[in-house]
Amino acid sequence: MKREFYTVDFQGFEAKLPVLPLPSGVSIAFFNLHGDSALTEHCAKLLTEKLRDCEVLITAESKGLQLTHCIARNLGQRFYAVARKSKKLYMQDGIEVEIESSITTGKEQKLYLSRHDVELIRGKKVGIVDDVVSTGASLAGLVALVEKAGGIVTKKAFVLAEGDAAKRPDVIYLNTIPVFTD
Repeated sequence: MKREFYTVDFQGFEAKLPVLPLPSGVSIAFFNLHGDSALTEHCAKLLTEKLRDCEVLITAESKGLQLTHCIARNLGQRFYAVARKSKKLYMQDGIEVEIESSITTGKEQKLYLSRHDVELIRGKKVGIVDDVVSTGASLAGLVALVEKAGGIVTKKAFVLAEGDAAKRPDVIYLNTIPVFTD
């Protein structure tokens, strides 16, 4: 019998995640912060305490944006860096890295960082923030961007660790979700 939902508890705040099939044949508990201000604020509050020693934050567009915004606000940081998945007009003098395919995209991608964000990161202790860590492909891209920009990755923080990512000693997360193999 296929599971329709998977429930995750974030220290008293429950989220009911739909279980969705991926083209690769596995299914995932799909976590989406977009549009859920209460869940975003709750998770940001929990992660803020774990990122106090970071001077600046970085995330990849798009699902980590509002989470990172809230954490940066909580830390009193006016700016945070955003790695884009396409090169915008204002990014012509920025940097880029290639990343392997992630569990959700299934294809190789590039991440781009504007010159403004490169300058924001250079020489600083950087906290990487995102919604879910799974295969680690997107995380590796963010690490490569931070290092290329001259920053020092201090923390890697996520709301959820999916599958084997929960065994990684280098990541911080609030809870885990499985990868379902039917």
